[in-house]
Amino acid sequence: MSTPGTYDSSSIKVLEGLEAVRLRPAMYIGSTSEMGLHHLVYEVVDNSVDEAMAGYCTEIQATIHIDDSITIVDNGRGIPVGIKEEFGVSAAEIVMTKLHAGGKFDANTYKVSGGLHGVGVSCVNALSETLHLEIWREKATWEQDYERGLPKGPLTRTGKANKTGTKITFKADGTIMEATKFNFDTLATRLRETAFLNRGLKITLTDERVEPVKGHEFFYSGGIAEFIKHLNRGKNVLHEKPISIEGEREMPNGGTLVIDIAMQWNDSYSDQIFSYANNINTKDGGSHLTGFRTALTRTLNASARQAGLFKEVKDANLSGDDVLEGITAVVSVKLPQPQFEGQTKGKLNSDIGGLVQAIVNEKLTEFFDKNPSVMKKIIGKAVEAARAREAARKARELTRRKGALDSGGLPGKLADCQEKDPARCELFLVEGESAGGTAKTGRDRKYQAILPLKGKILNVEKARYDKMLGHDEIRAMITAIGTGIGKEDFDVSKLRYHKIILMTDADVDGSHIRTLLLTFFFRHMQELITRGHVYVAQPPLYRIKKGKSEKYIKNDEEFVREILRRATENVHVLSGVDGELRLEGGELRNFLMSLDEFQVLFTRLERRMRETVVVEALANPDFALDTKTDFANEEELRKVAAVLEGPRLKARVEPDEEHSAFKIIYHDDSHGDRTVGIELASMPEYKRLRVLAKQTQKFNQPPFVVVKDARRETINNWRELIAYLKNEGTRDCAVQRYKGLGEMNPDQLWSTTMNAESRTLLEVKLEDAVECEEIFTTLMGENVEARRKFIEDNALDVRNLDV
Repeated sequence: MSTPGTYDSSSIKVLEGLEAVRLRPAMYIGSTSEMGLHHLVYEVVDNSVDEAMAGYCTEIQATIHIDDSITIVDNGRGIPVGIKEEFGVSAAEIVMTKLHAGGKFDANTYKVSGGLHGVGVSCVNALSETLHLEIWREKATWEQDYERGLPKGPLTRTGKANKTGTKITFKADGTIMEATKFNFDTLATRLRETAFLNRGLKITLTDERVEPVKGHEFFYSGGIAEFIKHLNRGKNVLHEKPISIEGEREMPNGGTLVIDIAMQWNDSYSDQIFSYANNINTKDGGSHLTGFRTALTRTLNASARQAGLFKEVKDANLSGDDVLEGITAVVSVKLPQPQFEGQTKGKLNSDIGGLVQAIVNEKLTEFFDKNPSVMKKIIGKAVEAARAREAARKARELTRRKGALDSGGLPGKLADCQEKDPARCELFLVEGESAGGTAKTGRDRKYQAILPLKGKILNVEKARYDKMLGHDEIRAMITAIGTGIGKEDFDVSKLRYHKIILMTDADVDGSHIRTLLLTFFFRHMQELITRGHVYVAQPPLYRIKKGKSEKYIKNDEEFVREILRRATENVHVLSGVDGELRLEGGELRNFLMSLDEFQVLFTRLERRMRETVVVEALANPDFALDTKTDFANEEELRKVAAVLEGPRLKARVEPDEEHSAFKIIYHDDSHGDRTVGIELASMPEYKRLRVLAKQTQKFNQPPFVVVKDARRETINNWRELIAYLKNEGTRDCAVQRYKGLGEMNPDQLWSTTMNAESRTLLEVKLEDAVECEEIFTTLMGENVEARRKFIEDNALDVRNLDV
């Protein structure tokens, strides 16, 4: 041991195995927040994609389970299972436990891959509370379990298999990861892009946490040109078919650079460019994107001069911003041994800008020569953008002279706060002068500023800068926020409030105003969203009023807990044939909450299994149906099958060769065979159902007798018990599902919605840029037909409609 302050040999530590990953996770996955959590999934998926690029995998399935564990399955070759003699363990265990181990260092195994450092799946293992590995290879099934990176046993052959592939199920370690809940849209973004970039690869994503189960299938035979069409859905495009550029160039250090680019211009005022290197989204750009942008500007300027399109304007020259206005482009490169900035691979550093530039110059010039009408439309759009840029510059200068964009001339209706440190300040954008007045009275003047907005602001999706800057409410917002607007003027360091909170009613008009505000921030101050400065206020969802007392409740779970609390005041429940078991107080409430959760899971499995009697048997704690050992017990499964057998339902027990166990097969005349086996037993909702069944077994013995004062009510089963007590909990109460700010006085608005100690805020995040682009274009753009179709398709999913 070294004494404090000394630096000697005892101060030098060597981290063995995956210990380094657990100690410094951000070095390997970028962060321990939501971004790092999703990066764990990408590392596993990237390995499957590498199998696809090598020609061995055609399908990848990702499933998020109810406990936020996730399973990724592919039909590739399967991780090798042979013993590595120098280590004395299987090759699969080395891949899962050793850093810098894998097949990416041998140029013959994978010519092109996204995984480079050999730390991907071993990092996932190190940062997982549990990880289950299943491999199908060499006509056998192989399995291994890990806890926090450590194997619980060797890789074991557990059964037969007539397929190949790999299945990994992991649950992030909550003691290291700050975030453990997966975001469906974030994963959908990445998997959609991956499918577009790999023609013929089918990727499915399923979310079992919601009812009904949500799923997407991504399969695109047209590659990135189809991606461009997808991105431009609902927009008016300048040319029907995307421009495709494909080419190869030999790299100076050996190997071949493969370039695949697609682009299409539309009549909008913003650009969308996505760049990828070896299927990895290089969100911070890199040399390939720089080369593309440079080539695009030079080629359009050269083609315009050659075609005489600048005759009217002397010394005309289009800037990079001009040629990019309205473009939707995907730049994808594949190269051996790429150099990325950091393990998370956000930026490509490989020196390929010149090669990309040369190919784009050559191919785009060739396209323009063959399609002069398309060239004229694109250059006409860029010339118009140049003129608009000049008009917007003059409009900004005009507003500056009037003081509208100068922080020295704040809007008169802004009730500013006393605090001068932006990090401590909040700006509430409030719908309506009346609610604004209430908010001004109820706020904390030290750090909360209020800006009331009159009516509905301009829809900026359909307006250019010059028109937008002429709108009073938008000018007031820009002034109050302080950052300026536009690529030339926007400066996030001048932000006056680090929390910008949209506070609108939860009715139709409030939703519309909130959408208009979000459109403004998405289109013109997107950096405020990506930096986490934009929030939506969350007024309470319910109000329960009884006599003079009232209580505001934030969510459905708290609402159920509250009404059960009310229902069980001065109440006790007797259960068992002779009523020998007595429940009351906190024990009764916990029992009812467990039953309520049990009911939700029971209903989910009922939909999956299609038979109530089957779920009842699976939820019976007297049957041993939990572990793999239980499913290897043929006699026990025959007892369950005997319970299922009846006049309508037939059941039998068969060997499960893949897992060296048994399974129950059941069916009736209306459907084919369904299975109860190890696959079902590994599902988190099944495991939780079994846990709850055992927890509630002692008291879940009908009939139940509910006793309150002199009143006794006999109830026949647990479902009726929950329904009866929920009804009792709302007796003599006025329950209102809350719509917004309208009925609140200043102190209520403060305590429920504005007080930082007790409020709930919803942070606005940009997680699926493709989906956001599509939604904003559909809802706020010019295409009426696309909007009508959206309304028709989603009409039946509307909840709590305000009419």
